Amino acid sequence: MRTPLLRSTLTLAFFAAASTITPAVSATPAASAASDAAPAGQFFHALQQLCGKRFAGTIVADQPPPAADDPFTGRALEMHVRDCSADEVRIPFAVGEDRSRTWVITRTATGLRLKHDHRHSDGTPDALTMYGGDTVATGTAQRQSFPADAETLTLFKAQDRAVSLTNVWALELVGGRYFIYELARPTGRLFRVRFDLADTAP
Repeated sequence: MRTPLLRSTLTLAFFAAASTITPAVSATPAASAASDAAPAGQFFHALQQLCGKRFAGTIVADQPPPAADDPFTGRALEMHVRDCSADEVRIPFAVGEDRSRTWVITRTATGLRLKHDHRHSDGTPDALTMYGGDTVATGTAQRQSFPADAETLTLFKAQDRAVSLTNVWALELVGGRYFIYELARPTGRLFRVRFDLADTAP
């Protein structure tokens, strides 16, 4: 049986030990703040401000000139910044009546990720879907670039799309006036669609 003196001694020892324990401090808020201050974080935050809005687009570069059966020529182009969360923005990109395309921009530990979600009218995924890449350079608050990642290279090879292996996509937010989607290759391929942020589609 413990005596009162022994109980007192044990109690004092417990509190003395507890006082030497340093509370664990989560680094998440600081890391999050640093990420928000980085160019990718600033770009993502600006993109979130467009959530819920639709914008009409215009092709401003398409080199080399497209073939006669180009799916974009002569069709209305529209982006809809439809779904936004703390870490992801989904932007359906309509080409005429074709609503199979969605751009998915996601925050990562080191920057941003862009993926292209292609689906059939019944909602099932296309054989060529979820391709894209992660930012590998810091970029700026106005422009972020996404070289094709390893998963995309594997997909393109499986789908016999060797011409696309050097794809680099980019997204731009120009002075709060324009959003630009870009596809470029070192071979000279350049495709850019510009959306006027001052002209909200109905």
